[in-house]
Amino acid sequence: MVVNTETKYEAPTWNQIYDMLFHQSQKIQADIFKPDTIIGVARGGTVSSRILSDLLEIKDIIFIQIDYYEDINQTRPKPILKQCLTTHLADKKPLLVDDISDSGISLQFAKNYLQKQGAKEIKIATLYAKPTTITKPDYYEKLTSNWIVFPWDAKENVRKIVEKQRGKRASGQEVAKLVKAGLPKQLAEKFLEDMQ
Repeated sequence: MVVNTETKYEAPTWNQIYDMLFHQSQKIQADIFKPDTIIGVARGGTVSSRILSDLLEIKDIIFIQIDYYEDINQTRPKPILKQCLTTHLADKKPLLVDDISDSGISLQFAKNYLQKQGAKEIKIATLYAKPTTITKPDYYEKLTSNWIVFPWDAKENVRKIVEKQRGKRASGQEVAKLVKAGLPKQLAEKFLEDMQ
């Protein structure tokens, strides 16, 4: 499978992500919903969960792991819960955190799981949401159709993009698009060197 040449990328920096999370924490604090627990969806929501934990001063942070994406724009038939909760959520009000609501299927799966675990009220926070998502987060910072390359999965994304291209020229064009979208050129070059 070749990455669609029409795929547009966005590569936010660590500073941009922190600014987005700071803004998001202010929106959450201004809301009537007051979460008492943060539940991060690993792997994508790990960093955002920890930063929001700090900004919201919520020390109770738990992670669940859901596998749904196998590759760029390629999913499993349905999400799989790989790491479940190790605590009870009876009467808790968790903030479910992930990096993006792409299709929204894994977030809906996670929300249903938390409801079955007794969560009293659940709200969802992501950095990005896609216009076509079936699960619109309660809090998100940017609506986009672009493929997001986060700092915490940049090498993985570069590797997958390069592997899907037929020929060195096509790979170079896709990596150039990533650099134009914000991925530091030196970092992209290091990833490419490391893959050879």
